[in-house]
Amino acid sequence: MKYHILTAIAILSVLACAPEEQTIPEDLKGRIALLEQLKTEVDNLETYIQEVQDSVDALSPKVVNKRPVTMVQPELGDFKHYISVQGSILSDDIVNASSDIGGRVISLRVKEGQSIKKGQVLAKLDLEGLEKQRAELLTALELAEEVYDRQKRLWDQNIGSEIQFLQAKNNKERLEKSLETLDYNRRKSTIYAPISGSVLSLNIKEGELAAPGMPLVTLLNVNKVKVVAEVPESYLKAINKGDEIEVQLPALGETRTAKISLIGDAINTANRTFKIEAVLANKDKLLKPNLLANVKLNDYTQKDAISIPVELVQQEIGGKSYVYTISGSTNDLKATKTYISTGEVQDGKIIVTEGLTGQEQVILEGARMVVNNEAVEIKE
Repeated sequence: MKYHILTAIAILSVLACAPEEQTIPEDLKGRIALLEQLKTEVDNLETYIQEVQDSVDALSPKVVNKRPVTMVQPELGDFKHYISVQGSILSDDIVNASSDIGGRVISLRVKEGQSIKKGQVLAKLDLEGLEKQRAELLTALELAEEVYDRQKRLWDQNIGSEIQFLQAKNNKERLEKSLETLDYNRRKSTIYAPISGSVLSLNIKEGELAAPGMPLVTLLNVNKVKVVAEVPESYLKAINKGDEIEVQLPALGETRTAKISLIGDAINTANRTFKIEAVLANKDKLLKPNLLANVKLNDYTQKDAISIPVELVQQEIGGKSYVYTISGSTNDLKATKTYISTGEVQDGKIIVTEGLTGQEQVILEGARMVVNNEAVEIKE
């Protein structure tokens, strides 16, 4: 537009500079010659105007609009990838205290939730039947001992038969063994705690009849528990005994670490998983059996990896991945399209296997707006 205005001004100047006495010729040939002359003068003036304009542009400062962007440096270090599986808290020390003999419960010495120590009395049974049997045995034993003593005195004097002496001796010893067994069973009228811990449940009430082997009290030791999880069989090679795991406890809002203490020897055919276990300390007793847990397992580690935020990676229609890096001098920065190859993703970070050395400045904010070789400036 500016060029056309200058041209018009030049033409008017030529016309203005035309001598007043110069008139347009009457004949056609003269008019054509005058027109050619004027056109040549205008062309020369236009050429001169362009030269002046170019010299002005060369000396005038250039104004370039630079797109403001922010940058981030790639991270260098060990890159760990994790998988998460659901698990639960269990305890190996869940024990049922029971009696080897039957009897009526006459006393329960504990309550649910009560802390107990190993050897503490839990309950007592009424063994009235055993007491009656013992009284009968004592009476029979007194007679057997008397018969034995007499047979022995006769035998020592070579009076009587040997068979009578042996029968008396055998009868006495049999009753003594029976009394010993009965006394052993009598001692089982008191039920003791087999472990230290707490009372999880009472399975019988006072006055009820307990059968032999029937669980009377269930005890739980939660000082040491374990987390158990099922891991897909595809990770069988990646998981090893002794590996450190993270145990997230949503109900408690905390995370604990542990080491795998057991890897199952069999694959569950129902869901194609294998079992892992890890022991957890539980001094605060916050971990309860059957508490849900999320177990994070490290299945992949790369040493000295280059990683960047995953949202910076863009893809062309053909599938190639790229990022924009900053290149150029301080006053002439440009966005450069850099093709990369990527690997695993974890916590918003992605491994860059090819394309970056880790020393680049990668465009963060504005990465979706810039184009290749576009002028940029780094903003705070």
